[in-house]
Amino acid sequence: MAKLSDPVTVLKGVGDVRAKQLAQRNIFTLEDLICHFPRGYEDRTKLVSISQLEADQPACFRAMVMNTPRMSHIRKGLDLTRVQVADTTGRLNLTFFNSKYAAEQLTYGREYVFYGAISGDFGGYSMTNPVFETPESGPVTTRRILPVYPLTAGISNAVMLRLVRQALSVCDPPPEVLPASVRQMYGILPADRAYYAIHEPASMAEAELAKKRMVFEEFFVFSAGLALMRASRAEKTAQPYADCSLEPFYQALPFALTGAQERAVADILADFRAGAPMNRLIQGDVGSGKTMVAAAAVYCAVKNGDQAALMAPTEILAEQHYRSLAGLFEPLGIRMALLTGSMPQKQKREIRQALADGTVDFAVGTHALLSDATVFSRLGLVITDEQHRFGVAQRARLSAKGSDPHLLVMSATPIPRTLALLMYGDLDVSVIDELPPGRQTVDTFLVSESYRPRINAFIRKQVEQGHQCFVVCPAVEEGEELGMKAASVWAQTLQQTVFPDLRVSLLHGRMKGSEKEATMADFAAGNADVLVATTVIEVGVDVPNATLMVIEDADRFGLSQLHQLRGRVGRGGSKSYCILTTRNRNQETLQRLKALCRTNDGFRIAEEDLRLRGPGDFFGTQQSGLPAFRVADLGMEMETLKQAQSASAQWIDSSGTEDTPEASALRARIGTLFQRAEGTMN
Repeated sequence: MAKLSDPVTVLKGVGDVRAKQLAQRNIFTLEDLICHFPRGYEDRTKLVSISQLEADQPACFRAMVMNTPRMSHIRKGLDLTRVQVADTTGRLNLTFFNSKYAAEQLTYGREYVFYGAISGDFGGYSMTNPVFETPESGPVTTRRILPVYPLTAGISNAVMLRLVRQALSVCDPPPEVLPASVRQMYGILPADRAYYAIHEPASMAEAELAKKRMVFEEFFVFSAGLALMRASRAEKTAQPYADCSLEPFYQALPFALTGAQERAVADILADFRAGAPMNRLIQGDVGSGKTMVAAAAVYCAVKNGDQAALMAPTEILAEQHYRSLAGLFEPLGIRMALLTGSMPQKQKREIRQALADGTVDFAVGTHALLSDATVFSRLGLVITDEQHRFGVAQRARLSAKGSDPHLLVMSATPIPRTLALLMYGDLDVSVIDELPPGRQTVDTFLVSESYRPRINAFIRKQVEQGHQCFVVCPAVEEGEELGMKAASVWAQTLQQTVFPDLRVSLLHGRMKGSEKEATMADFAAGNADVLVATTVIEVGVDVPNATLMVIEDADRFGLSQLHQLRGRVGRGGSKSYCILTTRNRNQETLQRLKALCRTNDGFRIAEEDLRLRGPGDFFGTQQSGLPAFRVADLGMEMETLKQAQSASAQWIDSSGTEDTPEASALRARIGTLFQRAEGTMN
């Protein structure tokens, strides 16, 4: 018997070429192949007569070949095989393109079972390229429930089905991870039956039961992982902070905190006094003041003798945090340092030495903070900003540089409560649900392509008034997807044709990191009037002088992503605007986009986005640290999620520490799941 961890090349017919094709679907091992679940099924179990066939409705029928198949050479690369078949109710003409197999296998006078769809043909009906097999053979492509798989170039559904069947024949399916009591309570199939049934169900009902099992299993494993994290955290201790007075910090602020900010700070101080490591998420809309809440936490941690570290996903955002907080903390005696990957080696060595010997209290940086070379003398507080850009393991790596430090994570992406429970089930949550006084709303308009001259005129007007503009496109290069506006082409058009007298720059994710940072820094410094970009500017870009955001082909983005993009303007004192353009006339799409025009409330937008698009597209191309669920659909199966969360919590409380085969297999699966989720972030 083979092992689940064996590469797919152990299978017959899988060489280097086939293995590379499978790798395009992230299939590398036999387990990956067995866990490559169908996206749907075709019920081919019912046989109908020829007279019962309906146009464009695939069906199975049994018929006799009425003549010897005739092959005709039409032109180079195109051969046709024609044959007529019949049953007691009628006759039907079949046509096969480039099918030597059909010409050789179909024999005059023999019966076959066919599957295909008829179409009109000059007043009559015919069928093109049906699959077929003899009634005596085992049901492979007809007379069965046929799974339909997600595919990639070079691999047909028949090939995928054959490979999955072969994998199941040479190794056992993944081991059982669900306790018997849980399976019994929720009517869940056992693993050894479900893994076969999902690929080769005897009926549609069995297929549904198998899918239910896989959905429940994925939610259970993830929920159990989060529950184990919580249980592990509950066992840890931390020295309570003795001095949690923030009066000097508040006096140094040029403004008063909002009530929501004060409540979030109170949550943090309660965690600091509790005698256990804090593990808290601060969730707030764009501009709600999360950074000042984090600053209060830093002040308290340093005041009590600890170091703090804030990790941001980009150098631009790290530099912004450093500049904004240095002016606040230096008068308070807190020594800060910035650490990013692009710094000269000598400067990085000096900063790391200062962190190691304790002469720096607070480090702001990027992934450079995770380097083995970065060592802290007394790290007591870890903060990650724009949390959906980091995974669980990255948080853990930074935390490991201290002795069970407090953890504070921040997200400017409003997340519906149902999704937040899944993403951040291991965290306590504080929500900042009000904006500081004076924070302006951005007027948003949805327009068609016919408004292009007016859009261009408005861009020019903003620049003439001394402001800057963002123009966001859904694609980088032309031809990535039919009909999508490409940033590289549109930037060239604007510079050469529309605004030859203005300074137009280009920013996209395929540029080198240093090039992206330089372009963005140049725009922030006012050295460009219009920045044409992809969603690389979605998070953390702070250019107070930018007053206009134009989003091309806005229907290509989710509402939450559009809201994040809109949040790049309205950060200064001048009135700001967002223009959504679309060529899509679908009424449902237009209603979705109009929802963004009606409100600036990110939480309301997030709820609507989750309802309309589902969490698979919730963050666009970002995977948000969510596990790569193979079959579960959060938008459709929230009830199953709740059941799995409840079951996993009960299991942790009652017998989660027992050493049973299911518990061992579950812990192994949890580790694999979080590794896979982390891999999507890097």
